[in-house]
Amino acid sequence: MKIISARITKMPRPMPEGMFDAMPQVLITLGDGEEYLLFEYYPDEISFSPAEFIGLTIPEAQNLKFKKDKSYLQS
Repeated sequence: MKIISARITKMPRPMPEGMFDAMPQVLITLGDGEEYLLFEYYPDEISFSPAEFIGLTIPEAQNLKFKKDKSYLQS
């Protein structure tokens, strides 16, 4: 099933105030209309826009995060 919409929760405040703030979450809506938590991420390492997820399957979207994490760690 494909992702039809996505949203990203708010970013943490700048450090040090945001040290204990929640990390942003990527929430997706599939073709069945249900919303699911896809993953959380560290916004100081990688970034996403909701449009990147439209039309992907869940495994493809998870792979997108893996690729960005890998690229960041290799840089």
